[in-house]
Amino acid sequence: MNLKNIEMKNNPSAIVVFSGGQDSTTCLLWALKRFEEIIVLTFNYDQRHQVEIECAKKLINILNSKQKHRIQWLGENYIKEHKIIPISFLSTLLQTAMIQETDIIYDDETDLPTTFVPGRNILFLTIAAAYAYQHKIRHLITGVCQTDYSGYPDCRDATIKSLQATLHLGMDYDIIIHTPLMWKSKAETIKMMEKLGGIELYKYTHTCYKGQRPACGECFACQLRLKGFKEAGREDPLEYTTREIL
Repeated sequence: MNLKNIEMKNNPSAIVVFSGGQDSTTCLLWALKRFEEIIVLTFNYDQRHQVEIECAKKLINILNSKQKHRIQWLGENYIKEHKIIPISFLSTLLQTAMIQETDIIYDDETDLPTTFVPGRNILFLTIAAAYAYQHKIRHLITGVCQTDYSGYPDCRDATIKSLQATLHLGMDYDIIIHTPLMWKSKAETIKMMEKLGGIELYKYTHTCYKGQRPACGECFACQLRLKGFKEAGREDPLEYTTREIL
């Protein structure tokens, strides 16, 4: 019995919080390597970059067909379900550059970029945990990362550990939140994806804060991604308007 079969036997099901971005796509492949059955949750909060939801759909379609991907170890239909969950009420409560057409800058008062959506990851994981409880699933996977986290407090390791404890107490249910990228740089994430055999999938992911395709190449998210590929010594398959590192 190979390692993958052992891991799948011990961990039959998991839920992946999936945006259609670079990090969550890496985490989805990480989960497919370890769990027998995957449920994918994508959240629509009227985000400025709605294109990422279309990217998420396309990626799931590719990953569920052996004829559409080149990942040797991955079979077909490991992804049991892909649910798009509407939480558009967020756009009526919050003012952020991830929702409104406003400039993406650093806020001097909060020392955070205006792309920060307060409580977003906490809300995503709480909804995912409730869904997991209903379906008797114990494993959640998210692509949050403290190393390249842009200052977002809900991406910190301490936040996720605290949330896991809160969910356990609040539901009297043993939820495990996996964060495979927590301490990885973008370059390390890219190399991890390469080892998983899925680096070509990055062509279909979305990163650009401006919601553009081709990606703008200038916003903070695009620059972080481009720098990661440069540090990893790899070519990003995503199309950009410019690839100049500022």
